[in-house]
Amino acid sequence: MRIDSIPKLEKWRKKCQREYNSRKRKIFVCLGEACLANGSAEVYDEFKKELKKRKLSDVQVESAIKTGCHGFCALGPLVIIEPEGTFYTKVKVKNVAEIVEKTIKNHEVIDRLLYKDKKTKERIAEYGKIPFYEKQQRISLRNVGTIDPYKISDYIAVGGYTALSKALTDMSPKQVIDEVSKSKLRGRGGGGFSTGRKWATCAKVDDEPRYVICNGDEGDPGAFMDRTTMGSDPHSVLEGMILCAFGIGSTQGYIYVREEYPLAVVTLQNAIDEARDSGILGDNILGTDFCFDIKINRGGGAFVCGESSALMKSIAGEVGEPRAKYVRSVVKGLNDKPTVLNNVETFATIPVIIDKGAKWFAKIGTKTSTGTKVFSLAGKINNTGLVEVPMGISLREIVYDIGGGIPKGRKFKAVQTGGPSGGCLPAEKLDLKVDFDSLTEAGSMMGSGGMIIMDDRTCMVEIARYFLSFLVQESCGKCVPCREGLYQLHKICAKICEGQGTMEDIELMEKMSLTIQKASLCGLGQSGPNPLLSTLMYFKDEFITHVKDKKCPAGVCRDLIKFVITDDCTGCMACIKVCPVDAITGEKKKIHILDQELCTQCGSCFDICKFDSIEIK
Repeated sequence: MRIDSIPKLEKWRKKCQREYNSRKRKIFVCLGEACLANGSAEVYDEFKKELKKRKLSDVQVESAIKTGCHGFCALGPLVIIEPEGTFYTKVKVKNVAEIVEKTIKNHEVIDRLLYKDKKTKERIAEYGKIPFYEKQQRISLRNVGTIDPYKISDYIAVGGYTALSKALTDMSPKQVIDEVSKSKLRGRGGGGFSTGRKWATCAKVDDEPRYVICNGDEGDPGAFMDRTTMGSDPHSVLEGMILCAFGIGSTQGYIYVREEYPLAVVTLQNAIDEARDSGILGDNILGTDFCFDIKINRGGGAFVCGESSALMKSIAGEVGEPRAKYVRSVVKGLNDKPTVLNNVETFATIPVIIDKGAKWFAKIGTKTSTGTKVFSLAGKINNTGLVEVPMGISLREIVYDIGGGIPKGRKFKAVQTGGPSGGCLPAEKLDLKVDFDSLTEAGSMMGSGGMIIMDDRTCMVEIARYFLSFLVQESCGKCVPCREGLYQLHKICAKICEGQGTMEDIELMEKMSLTIQKASLCGLGQSGPNPLLSTLMYFKDEFITHVKDKKCPAGVCRDLIKFVITDDCTGCMACIKVCPVDAITGEKKKIHILDQELCTQCGSCFDICKFDSIEIK
């Protein structure tokens, strides 16, 4: 259906809302990547078959709604029944007939499929009362998990493109930019620069064409925020980009998506096609003189192409290398023309600001970090997944109240924020408020929003080595401080992990890190030493123990540890079964023996032992 006027859009919206609300019972089946990996596509298909077979009058055949990621990735596949809000976890194909019969038909709750709280051990039926969701406030993720990402009608029904309609009807381009500026929204891609200021500067440049670019090249290990939004609510990203284009006077936009996100590309392209067919993208948008279109560019997976200038080089068909920062992209960006580049989360937030107003948005969060922030929780945490929380919430609330704490009751040791260029914060920083300025002052950074949680069996020297290894591989090699400096840092850190380091090496790494930060050309090199510097700041004693005592306190670095079976061994034979090199021998119910010459220190025996009869020395 092509919409050639704003009144026609509002008429269509009412029709979409009637259709969306006519579903007396809604069965939301999560088809996010984590749930798909566990078979949610098969679960969705089974629901369609079962509903059709039973001919249930109060449930449409198509009302088994395939949605994007609900965020609670640890418990997928997820199925939510509305309007009750019944939340089922780890649903299998074999459970579908029972859910349809008991829950859909007879309004009964199946206890064993409900979420079980880690602390209280209680089964919680209602979606909104689960601790993982209670402290969240969803703005960027407002529609994620509640609409079919492949249907523009669903997006329209829940208020989509209302902000665009408002801007084209009641606002001038300058007023749109002013509203974004008043909201104090800072870019969610990592730098935290004022979004309104960026747009205003670009709009004032007397040069054309102007470009709008959405950075979907999310390359941080453990980060999947932007992937989820692009795959679960693509129209929110498009609407944000269209509003930006209206504000700065652009006619062409690009979404740069990394190669590893094929599902997001499919969803985005479908959304773009739908928007074009509906008259919301292309020429004379909604019957006005405003014209703007969007193309998708796929990146090759280079981490450095997440940097703005390297990304623009890649879109232009050149080698993805950064340039000096004194050349500002809002003045000379893509093709040396004025360009606004923001990330996925930033654009997805814009429609809400225009629709509800800057004052409403600015009341959320802190004075200098307004609004909410999306984080991906990964690593040693019970509730892995995606969360959106108000700025200013503490790390403790995220890790324990929302994240459910550390598995197996182990102790929290550190959290790494801001991706490979961020920093590791220790347990004494758990009450730190999460906002741009507080994280920077603590030696880390907000970054795009990845959070990797570590327990007491994590070696911080090895963590620093791992992130340096990642950055060495991802450096474009254009500037010497980054190319050679990060390589040398990694080499020295690996040497310490092997028990060959010296105290002079630790001092040298600190000096080199400061030089690399000051002399590197782009953000990769400038922030590359952060993981090392933060671990040295808070966990220097571990480095010293590796150097002086030739020991790894966490029992991780293979060259510095050995596993020993104690007299507490019950002879259960579990360790014998998992040992990959047959280094353990023994009879059932008798103490086993571990051959140190054969042992590779893989730790499989330590992990499998339920009786704490294997020690690390």
